[in-house]
Amino acid sequence: MVTNEQFVSKLKLIDTAKLYKEKYSQNPKELIRIIKKCLESESIMAQQNNSLMEVNVKSSQELENIEITQQMDLISNHITHTNEIRITIQSDIDSFNILYSECSKCSQHLQHMRNQRMSIPQGPEIERKLKQEKELYEGQLKTQSLSLNNALCVYINKLNESLNLLSPVQAHIIDKALIQWKREQQLAGNGYKYMKDIDVIQTWCEKLCDLIWITRSQIKEADRFRVNLGRYFELPQSCEIINTLLDMTTQYLSSLVASTFVIITQPPQVLKTNTRFVAEVRLLIGGKLNIHMTSPVVKVSIVSESQANQIIGRNKPDGESCGEILNCTGKMEYQPVQRHLSTNFRSMQLKKIKRTEKKGTESVMDEKFSILFSSKFFIGNELQFEVWNLSLPVVVIVHGNQDPHAWATVTWDNAFAEPGRVPFNVPDKVPWRNVAEALNMKFSAATGRGLSEESLTFLAEKAFRMQNVDFNHMVLSWSQFCKEPLPQRSFTFWEWFYAVMKITREHLKGPWTDGAIMGFIRKSDAEEMLTRYATGTFLLRFSDSELGGLTVAWAGSNDSDAYSLHPFSAKDLSIRNLADRLLDLPYLTKLYPDIDKNQAFGKYYTQPPNISTPVTSNGYLKPLLVTHVPGWGGPGTNGQGMNSYPNTPQNHMFHVNSPGNCSIRETSSVHSEPVNNMMAFGNDSLEMDFSSNLNDISHVDEAFF
Repeated sequence: MVTNEQFVSKLKLIDTAKLYKEKYSQNPKELIRIIKKCLESESIMAQQNNSLMEVNVKSSQELENIEITQQMDLISNHITHTNEIRITIQSDIDSFNILYSECSKCSQHLQHMRNQRMSIPQGPEIERKLKQEKELYEGQLKTQSLSLNNALCVYINKLNESLNLLSPVQAHIIDKALIQWKREQQLAGNGYKYMKDIDVIQTWCEKLCDLIWITRSQIKEADRFRVNLGRYFELPQSCEIINTLLDMTTQYLSSLVASTFVIITQPPQVLKTNTRFVAEVRLLIGGKLNIHMTSPVVKVSIVSESQANQIIGRNKPDGESCGEILNCTGKMEYQPVQRHLSTNFRSMQLKKIKRTEKKGTESVMDEKFSILFSSKFFIGNELQFEVWNLSLPVVVIVHGNQDPHAWATVTWDNAFAEPGRVPFNVPDKVPWRNVAEALNMKFSAATGRGLSEESLTFLAEKAFRMQNVDFNHMVLSWSQFCKEPLPQRSFTFWEWFYAVMKITREHLKGPWTDGAIMGFIRKSDAEEMLTRYATGTFLLRFSDSELGGLTVAWAGSNDSDAYSLHPFSAKDLSIRNLADRLLDLPYLTKLYPDIDKNQAFGKYYTQPPNISTPVTSNGYLKPLLVTHVPGWGGPGTNGQGMNSYPNTPQNHMFHVNSPGNCSIRETSSVHSEPVNNMMAFGNDSLEMDFSSNLNDISHVDEAFF
């Protein structure tokens, strides 16, 4: 602690250390007990805080749902009131038509009497009465026409209000809720847990679709009223206004249809050629407007980054493709119970891909593609829609050894893509705190437990190639993340992190979730920590020097002695699991700081074979693989750290140098070798040690067993 800001903390820590020394020097286990209890209490509080956060998120979603429902109900009530006005106008128009018909008859009769005036004695009197009657009709028609004109204006204003109410709700659903769901779907590629439910959003979209369609029908009714009344009197500007409202509803409906064509199951973001993959698309409003009656066909193709940009620029797919996908068409099918109109692609396969020319340090694993889904269908006989959607960025590989770099590209894109970006632009440099959040999310999803602040600090030191620095305000570049090799190593930071995550997920998930693996700590720090603890105390850390390696460091008999076992690889742990290997080494007794080994790993021990039945059903004797460190105690030892195997030559044993005898702190790893124990006969056991040349301490490949 060398900065001025840390000076006060440094003094407090010094005083605390003195206090602990005075109070607990005779009973250090009591201090450990107290600290352990404090940590357990903090853990409980953290869990409660996380639960509270989840409740808050759930409450926020419930409030959003209530708010959207209330707005929908408000619009629905408004539309109902507007419909009542429509019914009244229709009734008034019917009355107006009848009155107009009576007036027309009166006019015809009057004209007839005028023509027959000389032949009918009472003609003038009848003509006078008919004229009065006509004037009465015309007065009534004029009054009703004014009333109808006003009513139609009120009706049109109500329709305009309906659209004004619909607009913010649609914007919230499409531009916020759906965009957030899509963003969460992308983050889910890094392990994020969905917060929004697409079925809830679908319910909103269906209700919104109903309201837009009803409003559109009401606007069409307004246009019919305009045409009907236009035969009798002029309706200034009503035609233009109604056409504008009709165009607005068409735009709302088009936007809703296009936005609700979503990819429910994304294609794999690391896509291997000639490998089957699946995907699912759904039209959220497919159960409405009878869209499902036409069974729309969905087509699938793969496009490059530049082609994706062109599609977005034109807002229309042009049929271009940069690869060949098998089984790339499917019909939308409707499931009435779930109200899902969707297409499931269960056996697509990418046969070939056309790549762009690479520049500089670019590799094929840096290149991003996208899977394009598109469809065409009609609503009624007047509206045709062409919908499409691009998948999340996809990296195409041809071999499994390309996985790490491909996942680096995908992880970086998922974590740092910004809404509304140009496909598929991502920043070249990102604040470390954002990188740490992404790594923690990824590791937690893969292994079942996240990374502590100490682990993230260790990762920061590794990624930036420096120590004792405040990383919170530093930015990490893409090159530092996965292009530039680590110092004195042939692999990058991401390759190391990916290998650690892979071995933890596949072979160490249980112990890691339990907190039995410290993992992210330097070798020198681990050995220094262990020298302050009792002999046989050990911890587990990820190897710095080997990809996907887990090593055991333990405290020796002397205060300054600490040893590290040669890292176990994924192949090693697939042959014999970690718990059994630790059980094979009796001198490892306490998991750091003071947890009994059997308590920490007992539930992961493999049930030993029944020695009373040495011969299996096929007549063969079954061997037992045991981890053994030459020169150290193991299964079948005499309890003093030396082998009691009768067939093992003692002159091949070697002594592991104490770190205290070395000129540098970093010590060489101790290598372990497998022992093949033949099945026991009676009370005597025949054991064979396959460490025939222990002077050569290279790691023995156990696969041949």
